[in-house]
Amino acid sequence: MAEETKAKLLKIFLIVTGLFFIFGVFAMMNYIAPESWGWGPRQSEYEQMIIVIYATLGVFLILAAKNPSEHRSLLWFTVWSSITHGGVMLYQALVSDGHEHANLFGDIPALFAVAIVLWFLMPKRA
Repeated sequence: MAEETKAKLLKIFLIVTGLFFIFGVFAMMNYIAPESWGWGPRQSEYEQMIIVIYATLGVFLILAAKNPSEHRSLLWFTVWSSITHGGVMLYQALVSDGHEHANLFGDIPALFAVAIVLWFLMPKRA
């Protein structure tokens, strides 16, 4: 894929992902698919922390879309935090808490998808 095309796709991906982190995580956890985006037992304090952290990251991803190459450290943070967060949740869903198998079809693959797409679209060093 041409670098110019990747750059355009990256900007779009950052805006869409940022908006999803700002609005979609809350909606998925509470209204659309709470069984595959929420974890039991439901704890509003935990959910509020996760929602606020992802909403904050979403704002910064949208800001980074203006010039992604200047924000590579934020993009790499997003990649690696998505991999590690998804990895911990994968372990929990498969090994330590069998009641969370629904998350294998919700937030876990979503985090891995964000990491993979962002890694693929990552701008080269200046």
